[in-house]
Amino acid sequence: MEINIQGAPILFTIPVLGGIPITSTLVVTWVIMLLLTGLSIFLTRNLKVKNISKRQAIAEYLVSTAENFVHGNMGEKWDRYVPLISALFALSIVSSLSSLVGVFAPTADLNTELSWAVLVFVLITYTKIKTGGVLGYAKGFTEPIFVLTPFNIISELATPISMAFRHFGNIVSGYVISTLIYAALAAANRALFSLLPGAVGWVLSQIPLLDVGIPAILSLYFDWFSSFMQAFIFSMLTMMYIASAAESD
Repeated sequence: MEINIQGAPILFTIPVLGGIPITSTLVVTWVIMLLLTGLSIFLTRNLKVKNISKRQAIAEYLVSTAENFVHGNMGEKWDRYVPLISALFALSIVSSLSSLVGVFAPTADLNTELSWAVLVFVLITYTKIKTGGVLGYAKGFTEPIFVLTPFNIISELATPISMAFRHFGNIVSGYVISTLIYAALAAANRALFSLLPGAVGWVLSQIPLLDVGIPAILSLYFDWFSSFMQAFIFSMLTMMYIASAAESD
């Protein structure tokens, strides 16, 4: 029997790892991670210095693009964050687009974005403490005046929440709008062709002719463009927050 917990359908009720249920979010996310790992291994096999293959050329182009993306927004001294930003971007965009093949998109589950945001928040806090020390980090909550300390703490804790809800809200809103459009086209299809007399009108009203073409065009925005933009924005915010944390001393 399928049960719904926090928006994530459970595939199996067998508890694992201390009673954590195996949800569609976990299953699809692990499949995506395995696919991305397999693709990375495939593209980086048998690397050469000369006479490189097309596969290696694609790998080098992707790595170069990721490095330029991080260097352009954070600086070359943050080169160690290239793998993290690349992984977040790839996982985000593939997770969002996974709905196109008929599976549950992990980014439609708020737990996914919250886990990414918590990871980023830990890195931000680590960078601030590494830059200014524990006392410097604590002192930052009292600036510019001590009275603002509670508001500064709330603002700090709001960072991962805002990152998660921004990404989640845009993805889910796209699904909702797409569903409403499908429903509206189906209703319009029945209303339009039912005006035709006799059996012809009844038959045509049962065939979703208006669902052909229009949803595909809208999908270019709600699925492809929106998924890319949310992955881009989340990655940009991650870089900006971490780089800004290093300058907060």
